[in-house]
Order: sequence, then C-alpha cells, then structure tokens
Amino acid sequence: MMAKDKKVMLITGASGRIGKNCVHRFADEYQVVGFDRHEHKHEKDMVHINMDISSDESVKDALNQVRNRFGNDIGPVIHLAAYYTFSDQKADLYDAITVQGTRRMLEGLHEFNSVDQFMFSSTLLVHKPCEVGQTINENSPIDPKWDYPKSKVKTEKVINDLHGDIPAVVMRIAGCYDDLCHSIPIAHNIQRIYQHEVDAHLYPGNVTHGNPFLHLEDLTDAIQLAITKRNELPNPFVVIIGEDKTMSYADLQNAISEILEHKDYHVYRVPKWLAKDGAWVENRLPFFNDNFIQPWMIDMADDHYALDISCAEKHLGWRPKHYIGTSLPVMMELLKTDPVQWYEENGLVMPKHLRKHIEAHAK
Repeated sequence: MMAKDKKVMLITGASGRIGKNCVHRFADEYQVVGFDRHEHKHEKDMVHINMDISSDESVKDALNQVRNRFGNDIGPVIHLAAYYTFSDQKADLYDAITVQGTRRMLEGLHEFNSVDQFMFSSTLLVHKPCEVGQTINENSPIDPKWDYPKSKVKTEKVINDLHGDIPAVVMRIAGCYDDLCHSIPIAHNIQRIYQHEVDAHLYPGNVTHGNPFLHLEDLTDAIQLAITKRNELPNPFVVIIGEDKTMSYADLQNAISEILEHKDYHVYRVPKWLAKDGAWVENRLPFFNDNFIQPWMIDMADDHYALDISCAEKHLGWRPKHYIGTSLPVMMELLKTDPVQWYEENGLVMPKHLRKHIEAHAK
C-alpha cells in the first residue's frame, strides 16, 4: 500500500546504477515506482512495473498501471532509460529507446492531471570539445560526435517540443564513477596498467587533454537539489553537472601507475592510423577477449572537455564533493586487496595466467 503522505516518484531505468542510487536516496520521502524490463531488489521499498520503453503499448500499459494504483497526480519523474554501448554503433536502437522512448513517456505523462517535474539525463558530450584553458557551459556549441550524444541532442529537442506545462530539467552529465570505480573507461585504463599491457603506454592523442568525471553521489545530490528547487527553476532548465577540474590523460595514467607502485611509467604518442589498425586487429583475434578501444574512438583521442558549472551553483547551489584525482586511491583499494573481486565488480575479464598468479600468492 502507498503511504498516504508520500507523493509518487517515477524512475525509468530503475535497475541501472544511477537508478538504484536514486531509489535508495528517495524511497524515504517518495513512493518510488521503478520502470524497467528487469526487476531488481533494492534495499528500500520500490514498486516495480515492467516496461519496455521501445514499445508504445508497453509504456502506455505501465503508465496506466500507475494511474490505476496511485491516481492521476504524480511527483517527479527521473527519466534514465536510454540505449548506451561502446562496442558498436546502432542508430536504430538509440532512436527507438532513447529518442522515441522519451517521446512515449512525455505523451503518456500528459494524460495525468499533474506531474511535478520531468528530469532527463543527457551528457556533456553533446557539446563541441574545447581548447585547454577554455571551459564549456550550457550555451557552448553543440557538436556531438557519435551516436550516443547524437541521440541525446535529438531527445533534448523532443523534450523541448513536448514537455508543455510539465516542468522539464535536462542534466548534461559527465561520465560517472563511484567508490568501486564502475566507470568503463577508467576501469579499462586501470586494467591495462595493472596487467602491464603495452597498450597502457600508447596513446593516439594529446596526453595533456582529458575529460571531466562525476561521482555518483554528487550526481544524486544534484538530482535531489533540482527536485527540491523545482518551483524556482527556469522551464525548461538545462544544466551541466560534472567536476570543474579536468585531469589530463597523462596525469590520470600516472596517478594510476603511482597507486599500483609501477616504476618508470611513460605514455608515448602513436599515429592514429597505427592505433586504428591495432584496435581493429585486437577486436578480431580470439585471445583478445576484453577489448574496450574501438577503431571509431581513435579520432576523438584529442578531444578535451573542461566545465563551467556556474549555472549549477547559481540555480541549484550545487558543487561536487568529489574529484577523480583524489577518488582514485579509494576506487582502487579493492583492486589492491582483492583483484578478482574488483574485476568482477567492474565487469572485466581477468586473464587466466593472472588469476592463477594471484591465487597462488594468496595461498
């Protein structure tokens, strides 16, 4: 039964990492209803409703279940469901899930009497990279380079066109991590250095360039502030959320190397054509079974992003409490104490010879 003093909060993609964190954060204040294709057991109460956001019928049925069970007035909607992959590019899935899925949600939400807020998780990658010394704000040029940010740009337009009288928030967020890492790019960087791979010393771009990151707890803080201050925000409200210090690729690699106590670590720049050929080969040979770098990524190796978060400070009173540079020792602590578990936590494949070496020394 729903607590009578709680408003309903809808979270799409509730079983994802951001979604689970939102459920844990808001379950005391709201009656959380989680939409996802797969049910996930949370530490705090959440009503799960099965929904395939790529289906008109499924979205309509899920929202009807909300209406029948909880009524026609709902609180905030945190829309996280989206398609995302590094392995290949599938524009049709980005459109069906991210773009059209958002359209389905907004059209369905307009059938309720009231919706407090609609919040969408976009990405800072919708913006054109900047030069070192410059920063990116919400008004900076839009220039997405691959299907994931391109789908976010299209979805932002859908929201702008369809949100109507529903207050809308678009958060352009940096790449997220937490205390166990759970960041695909960072985890693979750590893995390559930990395994003493040749690739760890090679880079096809300017090593003084880099990307900002965002701790999951800081993102959840920003979401909570946007909900709390929803009546004070512009409509729609677009805001960049990320750390306002960017760690260069070289500094990131050197910091990882120092934590692992690897001596004389160096990064050497290689031509892009050679890096593309190497990535192409590694993705086709059977003994390279845990590849992250794809040939299409090489052209973006020189991209640099640094953020101006003054909008988040002004309207939300938000600043990040974490920084990737000081968080690395925390996220790598488990790696140093239990490498097998750290690999499993981050979805990495540990080479058999390394696992045997670790197990032998553990005995």
